[in-house]
Amino acid sequence: MAPPQGQMRPGRQLAVLGFIFVVLYLLVFFSGGASGGWKDRLEPRLGLDLVGGTRLTLEATNTVDGKPPTSANLEEARQIIENRVNAFGVAEAEVVTEGNRNIVISLPGQNRDLTNVGEAAELRFRKVLKATDGSGAAAAPAPTASATPAPSGSATPAPSGSATPAPSGSASPKVTASAGAKATTSPSAGGQGGMAPTPSVSAAAPTPSATPSAAAPSPSASAEPVPQSVEQQRKAIEQKVGAAAWAAASGLQAPADLTADPSLADKLKPFGTLSPQEVAVLPVGMQFNVPTITCAQLDNRPAASIKDENQQAVACESGAKYLLDKAKVLGTDVDDANAVLDQTSSWVVSLNFTGKGQEKWTALTREAFNNEGQACDQTALGSDGKCRVAVVLDNEIVSSPEIQGVLTGDSQITGSFDNKSANALASQLRYGALPVTFEPQEQQNVTATLGDSHLKAGLLAAGIGMLLVIIYSFFYYRLLGSVIFLSLVLSALLVFGALVVLGRSIGFTLTLAGIAGMIVSLGVAADSFVIYFERLKDEIREGRSPRSAVPRAWVRARRTIISANAITLMSAVVLYIVSVGAVKGFAFALGLATVLDLVVVFLFRHPIMTMFARTRAFLSPRVSGLGRALPARSAEAGTGRNPRVKEA
Repeated sequence: MAPPQGQMRPGRQLAVLGFIFVVLYLLVFFSGGASGGWKDRLEPRLGLDLVGGTRLTLEATNTVDGKPPTSANLEEARQIIENRVNAFGVAEAEVVTEGNRNIVISLPGQNRDLTNVGEAAELRFRKVLKATDGSGAAAAPAPTASATPAPSGSATPAPSGSATPAPSGSASPKVTASAGAKATTSPSAGGQGGMAPTPSVSAAAPTPSATPSAAAPSPSASAEPVPQSVEQQRKAIEQKVGAAAWAAASGLQAPADLTADPSLADKLKPFGTLSPQEVAVLPVGMQFNVPTITCAQLDNRPAASIKDENQQAVACESGAKYLLDKAKVLGTDVDDANAVLDQTSSWVVSLNFTGKGQEKWTALTREAFNNEGQACDQTALGSDGKCRVAVVLDNEIVSSPEIQGVLTGDSQITGSFDNKSANALASQLRYGALPVTFEPQEQQNVTATLGDSHLKAGLLAAGIGMLLVIIYSFFYYRLLGSVIFLSLVLSALLVFGALVVLGRSIGFTLTLAGIAGMIVSLGVAADSFVIYFERLKDEIREGRSPRSAVPRAWVRARRTIISANAITLMSAVVLYIVSVGAVKGFAFALGLATVLDLVVVFLFRHPIMTMFARTRAFLSPRVSGLGRALPARSAEAGTGRNPRVKEA
């Protein structure tokens, strides 16, 4: 083999390695996500199995039309589930996609039942038939309240020139079509995007001073066992609230009927203590008409409770209860929805329907515009006296525009949107277009105490593994053991810094499986040492001096080291792609440690060996750890024999 060309300058490689360390730890201490003291800045992001919490893996089975889910389906479903998980109020909740079918939900710090968050979200377009107060205030009628609700011009402001301005940042949207027809909503009084109207139920509406029992469900109500049959559930509720309250609620024709007989208020109070699950099985008319059934109860019903497109439903928007017609347009009829800039450089939401979906949408807008079919009540009309259509996602009304024309083409929702609010509404409209069905695969609950034990055990195992490698290396290679020791320390520092930075930048979390992957990488690093040092011994046995043997051994060992690490890296990549959950963390940690080991091999191990080869200590077999290679060569050099002939 020809000798390597050029003179090795180890200082350059060591300088590059030093530069990498400086940049990495500047990011650790001063990157955007760094906060707190230096101890906090040096803390990597730990997984649930190390700090405690709940992890649920959901597998997407198919879309609503039975087709395999696409990446777009999965991402939209992930956003829906993330919104649901955030409703728990847990800090640092994480919802991520894994592979082409899985969504992993992680809630640190506490155990929760997440099995219901994977219910498929569906979008429904329903005409608003009636509106009433949903705060429970009507349960305590004022003596002067009117028996017949009538919209008040002052109570229901117009979209412009209103005496009651919309709150800052509200959207006040309108829907326009390419043909020039348009629809508007009554102005917002709050809620999402500022799109929720505040209907006027009575000219003398009472102040929200309802009986406390009507404002929120009883904490103990949901703990009672609920029968499986809907009819059985209704009978159980009738027994719970009493026959008089049930009969009174069944006989109500409208919420205002309560004012005709003040004694009804006391009879209906028990309905305010029902759990959302119990409210969900009540007849639709009862959910809407009973004043003590509040939006707080309705909003927390199971999502599936109003999915039946062939039944009327009740939903809330900004504290107002709406009685909604059957769903004439579904989420699957929506082709796309996007936030775009119109000709006036204002943000609008462009709404496109499929072929059949456009026909349904046109028919629905015609029905709403002409007030055909199930008629809209006065309380449900918009500011211009036209019916409105509610866009309902799960139990939530996303928007309720007033229809002012028959929309025969693509529609646009306009209003005082900014980029963020327009994209939020567009995303909500897309959610129901491609619903995905999920099946729970695995739920893991880990207490904080157990997580702390896992962390200590993992760090202890990693420390023992590194210590054993170092002890063996010093025993077998002596001086060369210091090279192994320093290499492992540098690799550990690189891996640690990378974990901290990756945790802030891409959200990577270190799990117990990740620690296992790093322990396995110690074996990969030890293999590269053995390959290099044994090649070095072979070169010395062939009669070369240590100074010339080091570069030759490097040339011969380099390809083998790269090949071995490449195979490990490819295995980690494949495992990362096809796996989910903890195995994915193992693969990522193994791949990361392997890559950083190669960095240390090229920028530290070879340069430091070149420097050692120029020292006197390296020539001593007792110090260098090169075994019998150096003494054999020295003895033969004194007799003038050819060492290659003797060894042969």
